Amino acid sequence: MRLSTVILPIHRWSEGQKVWRRAEDLGFHAAYTYDHLSWRSFRDGPWFGALPTLTAAATATERLRLGTLVTSPNFRHPVTLAKELITLDDVSDGRITLGIGAGGNGFDATVLGQEAWTPKERADRFGEFVALLDRLLTEDAVTERGTFYSADEARNVPGCVQRPRLPFAVAATGPRGLRLAARHGQAWVTTGDPKLYEEGTPEQSVAALRGQVEKLAKACAETGRDVAALDKVLLTGFTPDRGRPLESVDAFVDFAGRHRELGFTELVIHWPIPDSDFAADQTVFEDIATEALAQLG
Repeated sequence: MRLSTVILPIHRWSEGQKVWRRAEDLGFHAAYTYDHLSWRSFRDGPWFGALPTLTAAATATERLRLGTLVTSPNFRHPVTLAKELITLDDVSDGRITLGIGAGGNGFDATVLGQEAWTPKERADRFGEFVALLDRLLTEDAVTERGTFYSADEARNVPGCVQRPRLPFAVAATGPRGLRLAARHGQAWVTTGDPKLYEEGTPEQSVAALRGQVEKLAKACAETGRDVAALDKVLLTGFTPDRGRPLESVDAFVDFAGRHRELGFTELVIHWPIPDSDFAADQTVFEDIATEALAQLG
């Protein structure tokens, strides 16, 4: 099992670079950031762009994998996104993972002046978005006429440093999204069952996650793919446990062990932010980063 962190893009780079370097020093497998234009309780505070932040982080680190968790079609187009990702993969010397999801009804859904898409339209767009982005990152020139997204001789030479392209970590829980993960993903991402966040129990959450893993395996079987070939990533902090796994190393080891048994290969914990949903003791957090996996065995 690997341990990663997600660093929200809330710091001016004079301070932010210290956080990303510290994440590398602590030995995290990867450090991700949210790809939103604003987000929930942070909407009225500092919030910087994901891809420029990752570009800066790529120049400030040497070994740490970097990525979005997650990018969505809400305000992006595959053609421009592909060019930026190829550039970022080059700057980082092949350390980029693209976390990608269908998006939701938050601030990003209407920030460009459009009506929020229905769940069906989000799913329709997501399927077309991922398929076209896959081609754009693997082919030198792409022409495609889609219902929502098109490309006209889009050139992407020299392509990604990582071949055949940088990895996709597809966030999904529904059947259509899981099929996309099985078809295009090198990893699958979940935050658990959102219906359990407020009043569910950790035991119910584990059962729900087990069901999601089983559905992923079914989707993989339908596409002729071995589910073991996909990494399984849990972005923590959104299950009924909330911040309790970060209260001590022992608590985290217990949490990690229960989820490793479900087949998860990577856990992602939020870098502590005081006075927020992601508040945690920094010393305990760093102890978890350096000691927990060894104790997990």
